[in-house]
Amino acid sequence: MDVSPVVDLGRQSAKATVGEPMPVRASVFREGHDQLAAEVVATDPTGRTRDPVRMRPDGDAPNRYVAHVTPDVPGEWTFEIHSWSDPVATWQHDAGIKIPAGVDVELMFTEGRLLLERVATGTGAAALDPSAAALVKGAIAAASDETRPTGARLAALQDPDLGAVLLAHPLRELLTVTGPFRFRADRTRALFGSWYEFFPRSEGATRDEKTGKITSGTFRTAAKRLDRVAEMGFDVLYLPPIHPIGEVNRKGPNNTLTPGPDDTGSPWAIGSKDGGHDAIHPDLGTFEDFDAFVARATELGIEVALDLALQAAPDHPWVTTHPQFFTTRADGTIAYAENPPKKYQDIYPMNFDNDPAGICREVLRIVKLWMSHGVRIFRVDNPHTKPLAFWEWLLAEVRRTDPDVIFLSEAFTKPAMMHGLGAVGYHQSYTYFTWRTGKREIEDYLLEVSSESDHLMRPNFFVNTPDILHAYLQYGGPAAFKVRAALAATGSPSWGVYAGYELFEHVAVKPGSEEYLDSEKYQIRIRDWARHDAEGTTLAPYLTRLNEIRRQHPALQLLRNITIHHSDDDQVLVFSKRHEDDVVISVINLDPHGTRETMVHLDMPALGLDWHDSFVAHDEITGADWSWSAHNYVRLDPGWEPAHVITVRRTR
Repeated sequence: MDVSPVVDLGRQSAKATVGEPMPVRASVFREGHDQLAAEVVATDPTGRTRDPVRMRPDGDAPNRYVAHVTPDVPGEWTFEIHSWSDPVATWQHDAGIKIPAGVDVELMFTEGRLLLERVATGTGAAALDPSAAALVKGAIAAASDETRPTGARLAALQDPDLGAVLLAHPLRELLTVTGPFRFRADRTRALFGSWYEFFPRSEGATRDEKTGKITSGTFRTAAKRLDRVAEMGFDVLYLPPIHPIGEVNRKGPNNTLTPGPDDTGSPWAIGSKDGGHDAIHPDLGTFEDFDAFVARATELGIEVALDLALQAAPDHPWVTTHPQFFTTRADGTIAYAENPPKKYQDIYPMNFDNDPAGICREVLRIVKLWMSHGVRIFRVDNPHTKPLAFWEWLLAEVRRTDPDVIFLSEAFTKPAMMHGLGAVGYHQSYTYFTWRTGKREIEDYLLEVSSESDHLMRPNFFVNTPDILHAYLQYGGPAAFKVRAALAATGSPSWGVYAGYELFEHVAVKPGSEEYLDSEKYQIRIRDWARHDAEGTTLAPYLTRLNEIRRQHPALQLLRNITIHHSDDDQVLVFSKRHEDDVVISVINLDPHGTRETMVHLDMPALGLDWHDSFVAHDEITGADWSWSAHNYVRLDPGWEPAHVITVRRTR
C-alpha cells in the first residue's frame, strides 16, 4: 500500500533521470508473525525486465520499505513491487531465539535443513553457482549433524556468507505483485546543469561617445562572450526572446510608457512588421548567424536554451492573421496582459479557449522550427497562465519524436500548478529558492525539493533573474552574492545565474522593489567585462570554482541525496550530499554582515561513517584541511569566505 512515486494516480509518469537512484517506497505487511520480504522489479523502455532490487526498512517507520532503482537508458519505464512471505527469514528469526533457549532444537534444525534443501535444488529460486552451492551444502550438513555442538551447528547456519546467498536466492511464498507504475527517465541534463543567462543584444553592444547612441550587439558579437561563459563552467546558455520586438505600446527604460525613438523595448513583447515567433530580430542577425552561434556554443560544450514566450505584441502578425488567438473585450479592443498592479500594455496574452487546435498547431510548428536550428532546451515564460492540457499535449508531441528536448518551467506560482506542470511533462522548474533566505526555511525547502516533490518536479535554483533582485542581494554586499551562489550550486543539481551577478549588480529601481534599476528587460546594458576582470572586481573566479567542484563531485549532481545537519547558530546552515563514497558538506554563514563562530554537529552515518570516526575535511574553496569528527568548531567570516564546501577524505 501507499506506493511512491506515483503521479496523478498513475496517469502520469514519475520523474527519473539516467544515472540517478530513484527511491521506491511502499507499506508492506501481512497477517500473523511470519517474516516478509519485498523487491522492486523495473522494466526498461524496450520491455526488458531488470534484476530485482531488494527493499529495506525505511528508517524507523513500521512496515515502510524502500529500494533505489537507477535507470541507465532514457525513456518510459515501469516498476512493480513484488512482496512475499519469507520462510527463510521466519526460520532465521525463530531459530535465533528458540535454539539458544533449548526450545524445539532438533525440530528447528530439521526445518532449517528442509528450507536449505529447497534453496539448493532451486525450488522457488534461481540456480546456485558452485561456491554458493558449496555454502548451502555445508549448512545442510551442519543442520543434520546431531553429533556437533548445538552452538556450532547454529553458527554454521548464521554464517554471514550463507546469509548473503540466502538473500540473493529467496524462497518466495504467497507472492503478491503490485503495479506496474510509470516513471520516465530523462537525459542527465534534465537534472544536472549550470545555467547562464545573457541578452545577446547587450553582448558586444557599443555606445557612440559623441552622440550617446547605442548600437545593438549581434549573434556574432555575442558569440565572443561564449568563451568566457564556458571558462566559468556553465554548460547551458539561456537566451531571452530573440524575435522582433513590437513597436506599438513599446516600453521605455525602467518600464516607462514614454519610449524614445531609439529605445529597444522588451524582448518579451514579441512581434512586429519584421515577423513573429518564427523570426529573428534584424538587429541580432540572420538564421545563418544564429546557427553559427549555436555551433560555436556546441564546440565549447554549451547547450543553447531559447525562451518560449506564448504572447504577442499588438503588432505581431498573429493579431491580423489569427485574431482568435486573443481575447476581445466588450469595447472591441484586445486585452493586454495584467498582473495587478502590474500592467503589460505591450503584450497581448493568448486565449487558449477560442481556438485551441489552431494554437496547438502553430506553437508546435514554432518549437519544431527552433529545434531544427539546434535548440534542444526551452525555457518557457509563464507556463502557469496556459492550460495544463495544452502543455501535456505539446510536451508529449515533442517527446514522441525528440525525447532529448528539455523544457524548463518559469512558473512562480502556487505549488499545485508548479507540481502540475512538472507532472504533465516539464523537465525542470524555477522555484521559490530566491525568496528562501532564513536558515529554517532553507532547510525545509531543501528537504521539500529533494524528497517531497522530487517525483513531480526538478528544481533549478536561479540566484537572480532579470525580474528578481531580492533584498538580500540589494543590501548584503559581495558576501551575499557568494552565499547565494554557494547555496544554489551545492544545494541543487541545476542552478542558474543571470549576467551581471558576477559584477555584484544590486541596485533596485526603487526601495521595496525587486526590479533592477535600468533593467536589461527594457534597454541594452553595456558591461565592461575586461575592466572588471583586470581589476579583480568580479565574482567570476568564485563561480568558476563552484562549477569545477560540481563537475568533480557526483554527489552534487544528484537531487535526492541531501541530509540536513545541525549547528548551534541560527545563521549557520549545514547540509551534505552523498553518492557512494563521494561526500560533500556545505557549511554556510547566512549572515553576510557578521562573522559567526559555532559548533557543527554531523550525522556521521549519513556520511557513511561511524559515530566515533574522524576524517580529513578538505575545503574545496580555500584548499584548507582540518581533522573533523561528529562535532566541530567553525568560524566563517563573510568578509573572507562565508562558506565551506568540504569534501570528506577518510582516514581509514
